[in-house]
Amino acid sequence: MAQITFKGTPIHTIGELPSKGEQAPDFTLCGGDLDDVSPANYIGKTVVLNIVPSLDTSVCQVSARTFNEMISSMTNVVVANISMDLPFAQGRFCSSEGLENVENLSSFRNPEFGTAYGVTIIDGPLKGLLSRAIVVVNKEGTIIHTEQVPEIAQEPDYSAITELLK
Repeated sequence: MAQITFKGTPIHTIGELPSKGEQAPDFTLCGGDLDDVSPANYIGKTVVLNIVPSLDTSVCQVSARTFNEMISSMTNVVVANISMDLPFAQGRFCSSEGLENVENLSSFRNPEFGTAYGVTIIDGPLKGLLSRAIVVVNKEGTIIHTEQVPEIAQEPDYSAITELLK
């Protein structure tokens, strides 16, 4: 269990992020077209899992915008915004913002994702949502970077991810 904070108050996740060097846990999430999406959809690509509580919050929106811009000129890199939000809400946000370089995946049908990645919040006002975390998976499916953001209202370390993707 990881301890993080929500506006300075301690809260906890169901577990810990998978470790660097491990194979990324398998998952099935719901894509914007309501079809199932799994790691098999990303074979041969580096994937940045931008795990967030909700794209309906300002910090989550900033991270989606930042990653959209960050990978705009990169090839074979996919950023997947993952939240419990319904695919319709995720799509509305990205469409209204003109975000075309990120994909949205919802765990509303498959809460097992939060358990497998250790990111489901288990107490506090955000109980049941996903914590803010980054997991970068290389083309071979191996985790090459993780970050459990310690404060929900804080953005991830974009510079570490940018350096990694160069």
